[in-house]
Amino acid sequence: MEFRPLKIEGAWEITPRQFPDSRGMFAEGFRSDKLAEHIGHTMRVVQTNISVSTAGAVRGIHYALVPPSQAKYVTALAGVFLDFTVDIRVGSPTFGQWDCVRLDTTDRRAVYLSEGLGHALACIEDGTAMYLCSETHNPSVEKGITPVDPTIALALPEGFAPILSEKDSTPPTLEEARVAGLLPDYDACLAFRRTLA
Repeated sequence: MEFRPLKIEGAWEITPRQFPDSRGMFAEGFRSDKLAEHIGHTMRVVQTNISVSTAGAVRGIHYALVPPSQAKYVTALAGVFLDFTVDIRVGSPTFGQWDCVRLDTTDRRAVYLSEGLGHALACIEDGTAMYLCSETHNPSVEKGITPVDPTIALALPEGFAPILSEKDSTPPTLEEARVAGLLPDYDACLAFRRTLA
């Protein structure tokens, strides 16, 4: 497996080594020990989510309050997605910026994003994504930022018309969430992650 840090601190792109033969292909989809070498602790997986999306669907920008928030390890089981990690941590040097990884069944990449980061998934071709999560679903600490916030300006393909759920159509902009005190603090996120080591 190859790990590449994204420009957002606390996020990585993971590319597995694939072993094709006459029967098909084999690859390691997740290695807790290899991931721990990069993030400084073992990711405790307590829930897996599977989302099936039609082309045009956008999920996010989602995040959870720290602590405990929710680290995620996301990969595509079918189709094509653009996976966006958004830095919503107040005080971070990359606050308001994002990075993107294409998830598909050709390279079979995954994205790991640590606690306190925002996440959005845009479906380019009908597909299925799987999430490994460090915490269970907890609506009381889960929040959102509108994925069409013009100040964040996620780079969606030309002509892409986002299909949003009702939940993702109504959240605040990044600035509205900041003013309302709804965003995680960068230093608090780093401090929380140190407790996981």
